[in-house]
Amino acid sequence: MTIRRFILTFSLLLPLVMMAAQKQDVFTAPSGKTVTITHIKHASVLIEYDGLNIYVDPVGNLEPKTDFSTMPKANIVLVTHEHLDHFDNLAIARLASPATAIYANKAVNGMLHRGLVMSNGDSITYNAHIKIWAVPAYNTTVGREKFHPKGRDNGYIISFDGLRIYLAGDTEDIPEMAELKDIDVAFLPCNQPYTMTVDQLVQAANTIKPKVLFPYHFGETPINQVPMKLIGTGIDVRIRDYK
Repeated sequence: MTIRRFILTFSLLLPLVMMAAQKQDVFTAPSGKTVTITHIKHASVLIEYDGLNIYVDPVGNLEPKTDFSTMPKANIVLVTHEHLDHFDNLAIARLASPATAIYANKAVNGMLHRGLVMSNGDSITYNAHIKIWAVPAYNTTVGREKFHPKGRDNGYIISFDGLRIYLAGDTEDIPEMAELKDIDVAFLPCNQPYTMTVDQLVQAANTIKPKVLFPYHFGETPINQVPMKLIGTGIDVRIRDYK
């Protein structure tokens, strides 16, 4: 490797190293109100808007453990599917109050015995400012279909007064992603063989074209390759701390 190429590569990687410990990002909805995203771990995310707390796939027992009893109570809980790294009954119990709205796929709803079932294609208007859509999330690679079969699990799009956030759940780069429009912020998983490879994630990002991309649900994946592969696309790739 030449010195010039080394310096260029290092300059690309340095911002990723500096960003690694960041746990929050703030966006502004068309209403002028702020949307604060807290990256908890793995696939667990907290989104705060207009005094409301929305948790997606809150899981406490997955290492490192998270004590949700110390966190703000949930107004909304979204669960993509029933795998233990996405669904934790105890975490939900610690976050929920009698007024908490819980939306999940059929299997999770059957285990929780509360909330509303959302299937692919369903939508719900929580209030005048927040709308939620359930979208497909599944595996397509031969031999992987058993992990996340088509039609069982959800991804979610949440609109906060027009700011559209897509949380893909466990999925590969499925054809339905071409139908997702006007995505401001996208969370895409990257941990083969269960979700996407780096190249699949890049393909998904190029299909969806979000303004901001957060790769999430990654472990030993070479996630720092993602921003380099998306240079020139105009997509703001942000690597955050999911441990």
